[in-house]
Amino acid sequence: METTIHYPFIYFLYEPNQVFVYKIQALAYITIADVTEKGEWAGYELKPSEPFTAFHHERSSPKQGWSLLFEQNQLNHFVDIINDYIQQRKVETSTTAQMVHIVCSESAAGSLRVALAPPKYVIGFPDDLSIGPLWKLDEKRGQAFRHEWLMENINDGMDDFVNQNKFMNTIREIQNIPRHQPIYIWYGHNAEEQCGLRFILYLLRDRTNEIVLINTGEQNVINRQWNIEQYDKKQLPAEEHLLFQQQWESLAQTKEVFRLWLHQQIRAVPENYYDNLIMSTLGQVHQEQGSADFIQTGPFIYELVTRMDDPPNIFFLEYRIRYLAYSGVFELKGIPKSMRHYQVRLRQKTSLA
Repeated sequence: METTIHYPFIYFLYEPNQVFVYKIQALAYITIADVTEKGEWAGYELKPSEPFTAFHHERSSPKQGWSLLFEQNQLNHFVDIINDYIQQRKVETSTTAQMVHIVCSESAAGSLRVALAPPKYVIGFPDDLSIGPLWKLDEKRGQAFRHEWLMENINDGMDDFVNQNKFMNTIREIQNIPRHQPIYIWYGHNAEEQCGLRFILYLLRDRTNEIVLINTGEQNVINRQWNIEQYDKKQLPAEEHLLFQQQWESLAQTKEVFRLWLHQQIRAVPENYYDNLIMSTLGQVHQEQGSADFIQTGPFIYELVTRMDDPPNIFFLEYRIRYLAYSGVFELKGIPKSMRHYQVRLRQKTSLA
């Protein structure tokens, strides 16, 4: 699709004679929801023989009666183009904070923003890289490959492309960090943050910023204390940065979809790694209840994670529960559009008369 910009307006040549104009309202990255719910759009028709490169909306009148009805993938393409233009205008993040903090969770980032004294700038990486393929994730084709797998298997209740928009916008935020500003990366001993740490450091591979790693140990996001002085922190040497980069490059050559933090290493494990535990736990719950009644999936997952030392992503567990139901191991009641919309139980044995 051909585009051009007359800031703050972006022109999209949608058909040979149709131009859609979008107004950038602020230098903040947007999502599909922003485009559809709050975006300022207008449609114009090119005059005969008028080249698109010469078009200027202020010399024309918007067409009346045109409606913007696009498929989600088209809207996502528009969002990418708009955000790329915004990034060109931003160049670097404008902040009065003395350092940038990065943490591998949006919810953790929210807690960190509350805990830190102002001025502060916190980036929350929105994607759990312990699940889903990591193959060529720094490239468009790898991002599309990962997005397709997540869309087909992970039922987190988010609208199409919302997570992908957040993922791309976070990469842009990291790229926009001023080159003079120290970067503090918080991480713990779990697969989500260990994978995220390596990807973030790969994105920062050409930077000369001072990078400080804050190791929160075994603590997870829920019980972590956001006080730098309580944790081990160190400035990242160049040789160690290179080692993390190489480790990410190895991960980005693989297509496995499930990783755990085992023996101080990121280890790929089979998708069905926890299937036996899921089945045995459901059997134990049946025994404790004294019946094999259907159990709401959400509470069952909560019960499951309380019995695990280092529980994985709950949406991955829900994916495996659905798999066991579709495979005939579990019986399913309801519609599995989210973990609160259906119930499961172990398939009951039937006898033939």
